[in-house]
Amino acid sequence: TSKELVPIKQSASNKWSEQKHPGVRVENMHTNPSIPAQHPERLTNLEHSAIDSTHRVVNVCAVAIRNRDGLVLTVRKQGSDGFMMPGGKPEPGETPLQTACREVREEIGLTPDPTRMHHRGLLEAAALNEAGFTVRAETYEYAPTDEQHEQLATLVPQAEIAELRWVDPAMSSSFDSASQAPLNTEQIFPLLARTPLPYPRP
Repeated sequence: TSKELVPIKQSASNKWSEQKHPGVRVENMHTNPSIPAQHPERLTNLEHSAIDSTHRVVNVCAVAIRNRDGLVLTVRKQGSDGFMMPGGKPEPGETPLQTACREVREEIGLTPDPTRMHHRGLLEAAALNEAGFTVRAETYEYAPTDEQHEQLATLVPQAEIAELRWVDPAMSSSFDSASQAPLNTEQIFPLLARTPLPYPRP
């Protein structure tokens, strides 16, 4: 049974999200600034417009991509020990959808069709790399084309990505949850586990 959705409070920290998706709610919201990240020294570039240092919130886009076996792609960025969804912070003037498409293209070399992006909600959890911060993610699921499904099998890391890992969002083994960001294990994986694939199985 899905839990009741919790509305987001009005604050400057979620202005970007509210402007782009008015009325969006946070599902299973988890905000715990007391949880430290593994590497506090990695907190840099606090002047970035997506980082609200007053409310200790990092605004990002995250994109889930599942293959035909239902496994979801996670990525580890250089300098990080943990895995997250492809995605990242918005550039000035970008909509969340534009950010999502750009980040996927830059990080894994897959060029998304924006019409195949499915918005799954605005989700929150303790940030993986920013100590004491909450990450707030406009979360999408991308439905690859038949041709892109073939491409998924041969993906290699791009840009700042150091490693790719396909895992079962149902977290049926310890491998699936090992070294995964809180946003993945607490929010995105459970959401995907109860959400049908956005395309028919072969």
